[in-house]
Amino acid sequence: MSHFAKVINGIVTEVIVADQDFINSGAVGLASEWIQTSYNTRGGKHYDPTTGKENTSAQNPALRANYAGIGYIYDAKNDVFYAPQPYPSWTISAPNWTWMPPVPFATDGKTYLWNETAKSWDVVNAN
Repeated sequence: MSHFAKVINGIVTEVIVADQDFINSGAVGLASEWIQTSYNTRGGKHYDPTTGKENTSAQNPALRANYAGIGYIYDAKNDVFYAPQPYPSWTISAPNWTWMPPVPFATDGKTYLWNETAKSWDVVNAN
């Protein structure tokens, strides 16, 4: 069994678990609308489902950069899935196909929220 994303006009509208034969049978619509995705792929890396650690084995390559979610974009030219753009100022980063803010996220242990107007990270009040 594998995960398949139904893609209409470049947007994921549904994700199911099925056998390739079921997809090919046409039981769920046109087989060309269904694209395999991997639950163990995120940020352009494949993760071992039992350990959660990155699996660098050539036998388990990352499949289409990210696991497809409903509303995700399928880029047919690059054969990848990625999330919708969270903020207008953020840009997509290949080869991991994740959105990057114009200002790097702080790593000081505090909690932050992105402020799109100021294009900065605002500290969340801990009270």
